[in-house]
Amino acid sequence: MERIRRLMEAIGEPQRSYPVIHVTGTNGKGSTCRMASALLKAQGLRVGLYSSPHLELINERLSIDGVAISDDELASQLGALAELELFLGERLSWFEIVTACAYRWFADEAVDAAVVEVGLGGRFDATNVADGTVAAVTNVALDHTDILGPTRAHIAAEKAGIVKAGSVLVLGEEDDDIARIFDDEAVRVAAASVWRRGEDFGAEASRLALGGRVVELFTPAGCYGEVFIPLYGVHQADNAAVALASVQAFSGGPLDQELVERGLGSVTVPGRMEVVRRSPLVVLDGAHNPAGAAAAGATLAEDFSATRRVIVVIGCLRGRSPLELLEALASGGRALDRVVACSPASPRAQPAAQVAEAARSLGLPTDEVESGPTSVADALERALEVAESGDLVLVTGSLYVVGAARGLLRR
Repeated sequence: MERIRRLMEAIGEPQRSYPVIHVTGTNGKGSTCRMASALLKAQGLRVGLYSSPHLELINERLSIDGVAISDDELASQLGALAELELFLGERLSWFEIVTACAYRWFADEAVDAAVVEVGLGGRFDATNVADGTVAAVTNVALDHTDILGPTRAHIAAEKAGIVKAGSVLVLGEEDDDIARIFDDEAVRVAAASVWRRGEDFGAEASRLALGGRVVELFTPAGCYGEVFIPLYGVHQADNAAVALASVQAFSGGPLDQELVERGLGSVTVPGRMEVVRRSPLVVLDGAHNPAGAAAAGATLAEDFSATRRVIVVIGCLRGRSPLELLEALASGGRALDRVVACSPASPRAQPAAQVAEAARSLGLPTDEVESGPTSVADALERALEVAESGDLVLVTGSLYVVGAARGLLRR
């Protein structure tokens, strides 16, 4: 944290110019941040959102009221930080630079509030130079174990590091053993209070609707029934509950039903069970760990049950298990009918041959597309060739794969 702290001091501590909702968790952070931002915006606030990773352009990471930073403004902010890097006499990491850029831009634009997504873990994440008024945790599952630790308890201890003195901890993780780690941290740092999912807030119901889900949510302030969210997946109800509780804790009072409906009804989350084509149906989901893939699999089984075959375009980074991802996708009860294995355009890409080998070990008919710069494009083309009317093509396994496919399909 020392480098980012010195940098923020050099630019006048911009992250202290506005209150922050700080969000961590293994899965659902991006969706929760976008929902919280939409709810704050519905109150008439000017809201900065810092999220990661991006799918197509780095600009996506920094936005105000849903509008991404322009190329000119981004270049201006980065240029100013480059000069400071020379002054500090030490190289900053890529993420530290972009984080500082976000905090500085939000201050320059005089936002009323910022919603900030943790990049990795929490305690030693560059975003943690801000002291969140609200510290929100979506859930804790195994991911990035080489960095955060081998068990959920290790990971929870890192994520608990965003809880600060006087903050409200909004805890979406319900496992008592894991929750106790957050409770202990809240006591240690003298947090103002802890709100627990299932006790103080939560989702009481979620049902499929045209274009998304209709959910019933509750918070310490009351119940919110028949709220439409234009997102697929029963798991989005839990994300909505964390977002609503976070904004209510931030605002210090109840939100009216109409405001909640307007805010959550405006949410978009690119690359998360996102429908980008109808004939055949193409869905993008950036699930890259077993818990995320299981949520995607459950969504295939419930929200997209009317489709015929499921054709999966999948590519992974090194360190990920394509076998575990495919097994998790199938765990929702929806059979996978065909796999097209590819390789994302990243130095950390796993060869398509390894992904294909995992698929074949499960007895799945598999096409293997050669690794290389056009691997995702070739895999997508192959999947669309074999897809018939009523089939669903799911692109998943890595946000690098999803981002590339999204760019191709949008063009």
